[in-house]
Amino acid sequence: MNIPFILEKALSLYRDKEAIVDGKKRFTYGEFAGRVYRLANFLENNGVNQGDCLAILHHNSSEFLEAYFAAAQLGVILNPLNFRLAPQELAFILKDSGASLIIAADRFASQVSSIEELDTDLRMVLWTGDEGPSIKLDSMNYEKAMAKTSPMPPKEFMGSDNEVAHLYYTSGTTGKPKGVMLTHKNVCSHALAAIAELRLCDTDNWMHVAPLFHLADAWASFAVTWVGGKHVVVGDFEPPIVLAAIQEERITLTNMIPTTLNMLINTRGVEAYDFSSLRVLLSGGSPIAPEVVRKVMDTFKCDYIQTYGMTETSPYLTVSILKENLAHLSREEQFFYKAKTGRPFIGVLLKVIRDNGEEVEPDDREVGEIIVKGDIVTKGYWNNPEETSRSIINGWLHTGDLAVMDKEGYVNIVDRKKDMIITGGENVYSTEVENMLYTHPAVLEAAVIGIPDPKWGETVKAFVVFKEGTQATEEEIIQFCKEKIARYKAPKSVDFLPKLPKTGSGKIYKKGLKLSTTGSQ
Repeated sequence: MNIPFILEKALSLYRDKEAIVDGKKRFTYGEFAGRVYRLANFLENNGVNQGDCLAILHHNSSEFLEAYFAAAQLGVILNPLNFRLAPQELAFILKDSGASLIIAADRFASQVSSIEELDTDLRMVLWTGDEGPSIKLDSMNYEKAMAKTSPMPPKEFMGSDNEVAHLYYTSGTTGKPKGVMLTHKNVCSHALAAIAELRLCDTDNWMHVAPLFHLADAWASFAVTWVGGKHVVVGDFEPPIVLAAIQEERITLTNMIPTTLNMLINTRGVEAYDFSSLRVLLSGGSPIAPEVVRKVMDTFKCDYIQTYGMTETSPYLTVSILKENLAHLSREEQFFYKAKTGRPFIGVLLKVIRDNGEEVEPDDREVGEIIVKGDIVTKGYWNNPEETSRSIINGWLHTGDLAVMDKEGYVNIVDRKKDMIITGGENVYSTEVENMLYTHPAVLEAAVIGIPDPKWGETVKAFVVFKEGTQATEEEIIQFCKEKIARYKAPKSVDFLPKLPKTGSGKIYKKGLKLSTTGSQ
């Protein structure tokens, strides 16, 4: 099964149903498909063929959704770019992927102009918005290009479902980005599994608020289309715009990263919006503190599902959906499971193992590494067999995430292997300390890292952002933690910041905090 099948299926049942809402733009499935086919025909007419790579540098938009489906129509590999990267980083990715054409929003004209001077294989830019700057590369306006091509489907994609559909670049162990290959089978298997797990249907209205260049949101492009749901696109994350979209477009579900959910629940006036259409909110991309989960459920008054996944797994590996035998529990007992990382996603086999490869005891205490296998797991890294062989061993992807598992099969992540702190011979998991910090009434955001110490090897350091109108001293924060967790786990120092550094996808950037503290990698 391949991605073009998904759009064809939606067309067969929902041609006249509203499919896309992007600001003032509204398209039915029939209109959306016509635009997808026009873009596919333009690409083919301009020498972008099966197996080639197409890059896109864009904020969330209807054009982004069109690119996902148009590339797939031709068997072209789509490479979504993180627009927060520096031109040198973008140029490395473009050169590595071999992309010859890029779709770019005119707001990123300066990045494209800088990239043009670096070593890539780019030969053409397709600008959305205005014409874009005057550059040496061939360039054309997106809408003008669409107007000149046919809205009829291009020739049927005859490739294998094991062919690469998408390339997502993530940070590599050497510091250079590595391209995660996701095949048509990966994408379609994940979409079907998500439909089953989340009970998606044609009455659902999904809001694209997490970045479409990131799998925290991109997976929904395919699952929601498959069932004929409506896509509501939010271009930039601004809390009032997001909250208004939920109310006005009657959003039924969406996925956000913890930092953006935390911003929403702490937005002044949030209680004035109508959230009655919401049936479930999902969070993913990084761990979320139970205290934040509780506030999310209290604020939005809908079901909540925590998710965990990786780019390498399309992305979901676990969901905190309750099993049938847990549904009779009290609300507080159910919350205990809902706030966990979750039980294995339907499309994956998951184990938590010791260093010797044996599975840990399912006692919710013994820590091991999560390993996974299934049709949603990448076949490896683009042009990087060494990294592939290090990460995928005997068919199992080693995630690098440390977790415990309980007797019900629910896992709870305690840390990344690389972020675990060893102080005086004791293991400290940053997530546990962060979760405690989030229970302090003055703390809006928190991050914990280990810093070198001549006596203890490492000590625990916290970074805290206060809620508006609140304050606390370093001594008060440290004492608060000492009263609730083991003293060796409590921070030895606390820095107060106006905001925490974030990655392109909005996750808290711990490596940046370490660099600012230690001045080393």
